[in-house]
Amino acid sequence: MSALPEVRSADASVQASAISTIVLGFATDPMTRWVWPDTSEYLRMMPRFVKAFGGRAFEHGTADITENARAAALWLPPGVEPDDAEMGAVMEGALRPEIAEDIGAVLKGMAEHHPREPHWYLPLIAADPNWIGQGLGALLMKHALRRCDAQGVAAYLESSNPRNISLYERHGFQIIGRIQSGSSPVLTPMLRPRS
Repeated sequence: MSALPEVRSADASVQASAISTIVLGFATDPMTRWVWPDTSEYLRMMPRFVKAFGGRAFEHGTADITENARAAALWLPPGVEPDDAEMGAVMEGALRPEIAEDIGAVLKGMAEHHPREPHWYLPLIAADPNWIGQGLGALLMKHALRRCDAQGVAAYLESSNPRNISLYERHGFQIIGRIQSGSSPVLTPMLRPRS
């Protein structure tokens, strides 16, 4: 039996690989492909979005990867938020006018469900599609949640893919709402209370 892969912090030398893994992992995600249905546009915009949404994890040493960046999770520590200005620029640069109003409503819903108490926020977690089903997502989740538990702090995420909800529930996350507007897919806010 082989040993479980090691989880380590992604430093600057592997940042590009971690971002590429997330871009690959979200290539069939309902929400990201609703925003960018055109393949070329998705591949052009998604790396910028990943950096804006979860890139501050690299600055704080809380971007976790498995061996060869086959899976990556970008966790933002309590008090650290996504780069809203850059996210706005990314969205403005590629947003289709027919979904602009719905995107605004989804973003408003995200803000309304975001916990006010100190918490760890998981904007993005993904595995390279070649490595899905190998337990890498669960490994990354366990690694980060040990940190949350040691600090006695809650964890929060929004699931953009209904297939992932059961994984999060197995790790103690509970559905706390439903975010959806017009033609948008459902975004599911989930909270894991502090221990």
